[in-house]
Amino acid sequence: MIKLHTWTTPNGRKVSIALEELGLEYEVVPVDLSKDEQLSPAFLQLNPNNKIPVIEDSQGPGGRPLVLFESGAILIYLAEKTGKLLPASAQDRYLALQWLMFQMGGVGPMFGQTHHFRRFASGEAYPLKRFSNETHRLYRVLEGQLRTHRYLAGSEYGIADIAIYPWVDRFELHDISWDSLPSVKRWFDEVGARPAVQRGMSIPHTRRPA
Repeated sequence: MIKLHTWTTPNGRKVSIALEELGLEYEVVPVDLSKDEQLSPAFLQLNPNNKIPVIEDSQGPGGRPLVLFESGAILIYLAEKTGKLLPASAQDRYLALQWLMFQMGGVGPMFGQTHHFRRFASGEAYPLKRFSNETHRLYRVLEGQLRTHRYLAGSEYGIADIAIYPWVDRFELHDISWDSLPSVKRWFDEVGARPAVQRGMSIPHTRRPA
């Protein structure tokens, strides 16, 4: 059994989508960030960096329990545990990991800062412009890749798509025009239509922040 400690954020939903796609049995443990539950002593025992998501897998490597944090590491672990959502060939695998790292190092941090300044500090002109411009640049990178590939790492859906989708789902905060990003829009609609993605995006079952 896997316990998923999570909340209604893109990073949390990466993992719930993956668990749904893989058909793994799991239990959701909500960590309400609005109440600072990620700072509780119990949660800090799981992740000293006080961030969601975290998984506890009672049947980790060698049948031993495993506690794992960092959403990218969790996605790789779940893919390797099941042999799904990550290509078997070395070349294709590294290309998939490349786009996962693109999310971890670019999309997540930059989109996240854009969300913060648009929602809570919209009067801060310089940082809002800086992060919005970088968010738009990253969308253009996605558009270039998806113009010639069905999914981010090629012809197969995988953890790179799962990692990026919940961030693009917040597109209302990004001040973009789908007219200039037809390939991203095509990909976004296709991934969003997957039943497992829809289920994963609803976890935990609570109101998503505006």
